[in-house]
Amino acid sequence: MPSARPRPCPPPDGHDPGPRILVLRALGLGDLLTAVPALRALRTARPDHTLVLAAPRRLAEAAAATGVVDRLLPTAAPGREVPRTLDWPGPPPDLAVDLHGNGPASHGLLRALRPARLFAYARPATPELAGPDWREDEHERDRWCRLLTWYGLPADPADLGIAAPALASPAPGAVVVHPGADAAARCWPAERFAAVAAALHRAGHRVVVTAGKGEGPLARRVAEQARLPRAAVLGGAADLPFAELAALVAQARAVLVGDTGLAHLASALGTPSVVLFGPVAPRLWGPPGTDRHRVLWHPDPDDRPRPGDAHGDRPDDRLLRITVDEVLAAVEALPLPGRPPSVMAPAR
Repeated sequence: MPSARPRPCPPPDGHDPGPRILVLRALGLGDLLTAVPALRALRTARPDHTLVLAAPRRLAEAAAATGVVDRLLPTAAPGREVPRTLDWPGPPPDLAVDLHGNGPASHGLLRALRPARLFAYARPATPELAGPDWREDEHERDRWCRLLTWYGLPADPADLGIAAPALASPAPGAVVVHPGADAAARCWPAERFAAVAAALHRAGHRVVVTAGKGEGPLARRVAEQARLPRAAVLGGAADLPFAELAALVAQARAVLVGDTGLAHLASALGTPSVVLFGPVAPRLWGPPGTDRHRVLWHPDPDDRPRPGDAHGDRPDDRLLRITVDEVLAAVEALPLPGRPPSVMAPAR
């Protein structure tokens, strides 16, 4: 029997029956996954509404995999900026929800559609818009759940799970190593990823190295230095289709990754992970605090939650303080079924 793949969310056409909710979250995969608890709360509170997510087209499959988004309104903007317009069809939405940020651009974009109601954080520039106060030092999942709870829609930040796709993994039981990120500031050095991958490989683990679009050279360098077979590199010329990536992560023994979207996918699927942090504190973007996940971060004693530039062009100093032996010890501590006796490499 062929395996099932989540179908991408279709776009709204202006003729959806019944009331509609528009949610603005026009960012990346990790951003979408941290918003799942809030999206689920909206779905629970408004089961008769069509829930439309304004997000990049490439997230259509991921949005469908949440099980709560009905339609995707394709939206694009450079970097993490707010889109200039939304091509919203038909009458104004019955409810618009700003899960994008707390700036005038995202507020104004939604207000221009004249929704019957708008849920957003309060801003001094828009005193007529009621809402809770914004907090800088707050986990992303908590932030959006607090917003909806303030408006009377209870939301649980721990309700972040998504269903694994019914697809066979291209590497069942593998340790997934993902060395890339969308900024150099969050990229642990390739030679250190390679040293960890080599130690895992020597210990008897199957190791694969994943790459997003344009990250092929980095992934191949890690695999070559770790003496992994050429077939161990997955992706690179293009992003792996979401369903294949989710199947790989769901059926993996563990994921080793920096502070990027794949870390949030491991959290959403309940896969053990080791996540490396640098310019941003894990208390703002880290995985849930369970024994399935290990976080490594070495801030200065006086560091703030955002001590560095998450989009900088060189690896953050805090990230560089993480050693190969620390990462191997963190992998060793994960609840890995059927693991070889030890993955620890001798210190050099």
